[in-house]
Amino acid sequence: MFTVTERELMKLPARIMLSVLILVVSFLGMWALISLKTGAPKRPPEIRTKIVETEIVQLQPVQTSIVTFGRVASSQPVVLSAEVAGTLQPGSIPFKPARSFVKGDLLVKIDDRQARLNLNSMLSDLLTALATVLPEIKVNFPDEYQVWQDYFNSCQFDKKIAPLPETNNPKIKLFLSRFNVHKLYFSIRNLEILLDKHYFYAPFDGSIVSASLRVGSSVRVGTLLGEIINLEQMEVAMPVEANDIRWIDRQQSITFTSTEIPGQWTGSIVRIGSDIDTRSQAVQIHVSMNNEPGAALLNGTFLKAHIPGHRIDNAYALPSRAIYEDKYVYLIIDGKLERSPVSVVRREPNRVIINEGIKNGDTLVVEIMQGVAPGMPARSRTTSTENRGY
Repeated sequence: MFTVTERELMKLPARIMLSVLILVVSFLGMWALISLKTGAPKRPPEIRTKIVETEIVQLQPVQTSIVTFGRVASSQPVVLSAEVAGTLQPGSIPFKPARSFVKGDLLVKIDDRQARLNLNSMLSDLLTALATVLPEIKVNFPDEYQVWQDYFNSCQFDKKIAPLPETNNPKIKLFLSRFNVHKLYFSIRNLEILLDKHYFYAPFDGSIVSASLRVGSSVRVGTLLGEIINLEQMEVAMPVEANDIRWIDRQQSITFTSTEIPGQWTGSIVRIGSDIDTRSQAVQIHVSMNNEPGAALLNGTFLKAHIPGHRIDNAYALPSRAIYEDKYVYLIIDGKLERSPVSVVRREPNRVIINEGIKNGDTLVVEIMQGVAPGMPARSRTTSTENRGY
């Protein structure tokens, strides 16, 4: 148990007085500091000159453009289907996918022995009929006999039949009809057409896309044999916004580039759709690719198209970042920033074209402006308009 001595009781008032004195001195010192700070003169805010990127306006004709994308496809895909029955036989090239061919190559054929025999049998009947009628013509119409004799001699089993000689003599027509010469002739022509359907010759330079059957397979009427495409006539279908259709200049060529294949290609618009896609609000345009030397353009290649548009006279193109609220730009006038209303005639992905609100020689600000106000001092850092990328 602790006890407080008389000496300790005497020291307590001194300690209390010392603590109070320290508090008073601290308060007076703080008050003095605050008085000094409040009385210090305030400096006016320093106005700094803003350095901005600018261009000197020069009004001139501006060529508009439209950028879109599409895939290359053959404008002439052909599906091969059998019109006769038989066994599939090889042609002059292997009938396999990705195989290229040239115009006139025999792609594939169907066994034609039966059709050829039927044709020769019908030709034999025609020759029999002509042999019967020739003596009648020689006796009654000697002037025309040689024509029909020459025709009889021209009929060969390994050649297509020639057209029948023309005659206006009704009696000769009567002789020919009596022995069914006309009927036999047209039957032969029909069998020749049927025989041609056993052969599939390439109508153009192209490539085989698919082959449904292999050599030796049995074929029926209507059987799908495969598909070929024309590599000489390539076409690109591309969507273009409905509002951009009126800007397209159909007299100029379209330029194409690809990230998949090196090179550059050109084409011409051949068709513009007459309806709008309800989902994308775009119209399909079809471009025929020009046959140009250089890198081959493969079917299905994804291309970027640069479509030339109509020219806008007395206009200026500026970066999209340089226009505000779609109607204002900043100019430097007498060393100060001023906001000027402009008229936008066309907006493109990377630029905006204006034709009112600025004039030749104006110093146009082309960088993004933040935290600025009209009247702020500014100094230009002029850049060239030749390397802006659009």
